[in-house]
Amino acid sequence: MMQAVSVPFPQRIAVLVPCYNEEKTVAQVVRDFRAVLPGAEIYVYDNNSTDRTVALAREAGAVVRLEKHQGKGNVMRRMFSDIEADIYVLVDGDNTYHAASAPAMIEKLLDEQLDMVVGSRLTAHDDAAFRLGHHLGNRLLTGFVSLLFGRSLTDMLSGYRVMSRRFVKSFPALAKGFETETELTVHALELRMPTAEVITPYGNRPEGSVSKLHTYRDGFRILLTIINLFKEERPLAFFTILFALLAAISLGLAVPIFLTYMATGLVPRFPTAILATGIMLLAFLSLVCGLILDTVTHGRREMKRLHYLSIAAAGHGHE
Repeated sequence: MMQAVSVPFPQRIAVLVPCYNEEKTVAQVVRDFRAVLPGAEIYVYDNNSTDRTVALAREAGAVVRLEKHQGKGNVMRRMFSDIEADIYVLVDGDNTYHAASAPAMIEKLLDEQLDMVVGSRLTAHDDAAFRLGHHLGNRLLTGFVSLLFGRSLTDMLSGYRVMSRRFVKSFPALAKGFETETELTVHALELRMPTAEVITPYGNRPEGSVSKLHTYRDGFRILLTIINLFKEERPLAFFTILFALLAAISLGLAVPIFLTYMATGLVPRFPTAILATGIMLLAFLSLVCGLILDTVTHGRREMKRLHYLSIAAAGHGHE
């Protein structure tokens, strides 16, 4: 990592470090961020570590707190609930993210009155830092979010983010595990929050440090989270797709029966005809559900937006 240069900010800055068994790296992460953000309070939230993570984080000068519910999403929920600040810097405790980039990310957040600045790793990483499966999965999931929600970030799964108070305090934080980065991105997209990305170097884990992310298991969970968020935030589109699929199946079953009836005047396959009718009824029921839920979602989004707007912007009063 490059030499850090400290930058003072008048705002209250909290550096949030979720940790699980990071004894080899957490102290260096705390020292690096203390060097570049000397006025910031650094919080390490330990998630049931079995090594010396807690002791080493305290020795390095961090405020250490514990979250017993396992999973990064649970830790994020606790951090966002507990910590009061104007600007929040979220970073993993594995020392792969570039602490010296934090001041520039904060400056961008303040100068442009943004709600989130994401450290994008995809074009400035060590060759071995991204496993092929992680890199491919990241691009596929990011592309899927863009397809469903219209736009997205280039590195949706980055764990390095600078966020405003209005973003953090309006974020519902429902995920339990690594799906939480997806939730952060969709939250910003749904409320049309001003966001940006900054290219940041991404390094290798030191020897003996092991990633907690499981490529296939966590990738599948993230995919399910995206689909669930699509259902919750775009119910009309979701249930319209379901309507189209069910209607197509129903018509596929009904057309041969109809053609037989036109040719012979007989309906020889009553069970199939009944099945086709039932599936078509389900199709229209899905469409009605989509229409109702879309109205509910619109009202819920308005309430979230009002709560978001009730909190002052991050750059308010910044010169």
